[in-house]
Amino acid sequence: MIDTAKRHREILMYIICGAATTVVSLVVYYLCARFIFDVNDALQLQITNVISWVLSVLFAFVTNKMLVFKSKGLLLKELIMFYGARISTLLIDMFLMYLFVTLCSFDDMFAKCTVSIVVIILNYIFGKKLVFRKEKSDEKV
Repeated sequence: MIDTAKRHREILMYIICGAATTVVSLVVYYLCARFIFDVNDALQLQITNVISWVLSVLFAFVTNKMLVFKSKGLLLKELIMFYGARISTLLIDMFLMYLFVTLCSFDDMFAKCTVSIVVIILNYIFGKKLVFRKEKSDEKV
Protein backbone atom coordinates (compact mmCIF):
# COMPACT_ATOMS: atom_id res chain seq x y z
CA MET A 1 0.00 0.00 0.00
CA ILE A 2 2.80 2.41 0.91
CA ASP A 3 4.71 1.58 -2.29
CA THR A 4 1.61 2.37 -4.37
CA ALA A 5 1.08 5.66 -2.54
CA LYS A 6 4.77 6.51 -2.98
CA ARG A 7 4.61 5.77 -6.70
CA HIS A 8 1.48 7.87 -7.10
CA ARG A 9 3.06 10.75 -5.17
CA GLU A 10 6.16 10.56 -7.35
CA ILE A 11 4.17 10.59 -10.57
CA LEU A 12 1.91 13.39 -9.35
CA MET A 13 4.91 15.48 -8.30
CA TYR A 14 6.58 14.77 -11.63
CA ILE A 15 3.47 15.93 -13.48
CA ILE A 16 3.31 19.12 -11.41
CA CYS A 17 7.03 19.82 -11.75
CA GLY A 18 6.96 18.83 -15.41
CA ALA A 19 4.11 21.26 -16.01
CA ALA A 20 6.03 24.00 -14.22
CA THR A 21 9.16 23.15 -16.24
CA THR A 22 7.12 23.31 -19.43
CA VAL A 23 5.79 26.72 -18.42
CA VAL A 24 9.37 27.91 -17.80
CA SER A 25 10.41 26.53 -21.19
CA LEU A 26 7.47 28.07 -23.04
CA VAL A 27 7.78 31.47 -21.35
CA VAL A 28 11.51 31.68 -22.05
CA TYR A 29 10.93 30.49 -25.63
CA TYR A 30 8.12 33.00 -26.16
CA LEU A 31 10.13 35.93 -24.77
CA CYS A 32 13.16 35.05 -26.90
CA ALA A 33 11.05 34.39 -30.01
CA ARG A 34 9.02 37.58 -29.76
CA PHE A 35 11.59 40.05 -28.48
CA ILE A 36 15.11 38.84 -29.29
CA PHE A 37 15.30 36.36 -32.19
CA ASP A 38 13.59 35.84 -35.56
CA VAL A 39 12.21 32.28 -35.50
CA ASN A 40 11.65 32.39 -39.26
CA ASP A 41 15.41 32.01 -39.53
CA ALA A 42 16.30 28.34 -38.89
CA LEU A 43 19.47 29.15 -36.90
CA GLN A 44 17.74 31.73 -34.70
CA LEU A 45 14.87 29.28 -34.11
CA GLN A 46 17.37 26.76 -32.77
CA ILE A 47 19.17 29.36 -30.63
CA THR A 48 15.82 30.32 -29.10
CA ASN A 49 15.04 26.67 -28.48
CA VAL A 50 18.43 25.99 -26.84
CA ILE A 51 18.16 28.99 -24.48
CA SER A 52 14.70 27.77 -23.48
CA TRP A 53 16.10 24.28 -22.95
CA VAL A 54 19.09 25.27 -20.81
CA LEU A 55 17.01 27.30 -18.36
CA SER A 56 14.16 24.81 -18.16
CA VAL A 57 16.55 21.87 -17.58
CA LEU A 58 18.18 23.68 -14.69
CA PHE A 59 14.74 24.31 -13.19
CA ALA A 60 13.77 20.67 -13.82
CA PHE A 61 16.93 19.35 -12.15
CA VAL A 62 16.27 21.26 -8.96
CA THR A 63 12.60 20.26 -8.77
CA ASN A 64 13.26 16.62 -9.72
CA LYS A 65 16.07 16.22 -7.21
CA MET A 66 14.28 17.90 -4.32
CA LEU A 67 10.58 17.28 -4.89
CA VAL A 68 10.03 14.34 -7.23
CA PHE A 69 12.71 11.76 -6.50
CA LYS A 70 13.94 13.24 -3.19
CA SER A 71 17.44 12.23 -4.13
CA LYS A 72 20.29 12.34 -1.67
CA GLY A 73 22.87 11.49 -4.33
CA LEU A 74 25.93 13.52 -5.17
CA LEU A 75 24.86 16.87 -6.60
CA LEU A 76 27.54 17.23 -9.29
CA LYS A 77 27.27 13.60 -10.44
CA GLU A 78 23.49 13.83 -10.73
CA LEU A 79 23.65 17.22 -12.43
CA ILE A 80 26.04 15.91 -15.07
CA MET A 81 23.95 12.77 -15.61
CA PHE A 82 20.75 14.84 -15.71
CA TYR A 83 22.10 17.21 -18.36
CA GLY A 84 23.54 14.25 -20.28
CA ALA A 85 20.17 12.51 -20.35
CA ARG A 86 18.45 15.73 -21.33
CA ILE A 87 20.80 16.28 -24.26
CA SER A 88 19.18 13.31 -25.98
CA THR A 89 15.72 14.81 -25.52
CA LEU A 90 17.07 18.21 -26.64
CA LEU A 91 18.18 16.62 -29.91
CA ILE A 92 14.75 15.08 -30.34
CA ASP A 93 13.17 18.46 -29.50
CA MET A 94 15.39 20.30 -32.01
CA PHE A 95 14.73 17.78 -34.77
CA LEU A 96 10.97 17.89 -34.25
CA MET A 97 10.93 21.71 -34.09
CA TYR A 98 12.93 21.84 -37.33
CA LEU A 99 10.60 19.30 -38.92
CA PHE A 100 7.36 20.97 -37.82
CA VAL A 101 8.30 24.66 -38.11
CA THR A 102 10.94 24.87 -40.81
CA LEU A 103 9.92 22.02 -43.11
CA CYS A 104 6.15 21.74 -42.48
CA SER A 105 5.47 25.43 -41.67
CA PHE A 106 3.46 24.68 -38.52
CA ASP A 107 2.93 27.50 -36.03
CA ASP A 108 6.00 27.55 -33.78
CA MET A 109 4.04 27.75 -30.51
CA PHE A 110 1.76 24.86 -31.54
CA ALA A 111 4.84 22.81 -32.47
CA LYS A 112 6.61 23.69 -29.22
CA CYS A 113 3.61 22.59 -27.12
CA THR A 114 3.27 19.33 -29.04
CA VAL A 115 6.97 18.52 -28.84
CA SER A 116 6.96 19.30 -25.10
CA ILE A 117 4.57 16.41 -24.43
CA VAL A 118 6.97 13.92 -26.02
CA VAL A 119 9.91 15.44 -24.15
CA ILE A 120 8.17 15.32 -20.75
CA ILE A 121 7.46 11.59 -21.06
CA LEU A 122 11.00 10.76 -22.15
CA ASN A 123 12.50 12.93 -19.41
CA TYR A 124 10.56 11.08 -16.68
CA ILE A 125 11.81 7.73 -17.94
CA PHE A 126 15.42 8.93 -18.11
CA GLY A 127 15.22 10.65 -14.72
CA LYS A 128 13.77 7.63 -12.94
CA LYS A 129 15.81 4.91 -14.65
CA LEU A 130 19.18 6.65 -15.18
CA VAL A 131 19.73 9.73 -13.03
CA PHE A 132 17.87 9.44 -9.73
CA ARG A 133 17.58 5.66 -9.54
CA LYS A 134 17.70 4.22 -6.10
CA GLU A 135 19.93 1.34 -5.16
CA LYS A 136 18.15 -1.86 -4.15
CA SER A 137 19.00 -1.27 -0.48
CA ASP A 138 17.60 2.30 -0.66
CA GLU A 139 14.23 1.12 -1.94
CA LYS A 140 13.57 -1.08 1.10
CA VAL A 141 14.31 1.65 3.63
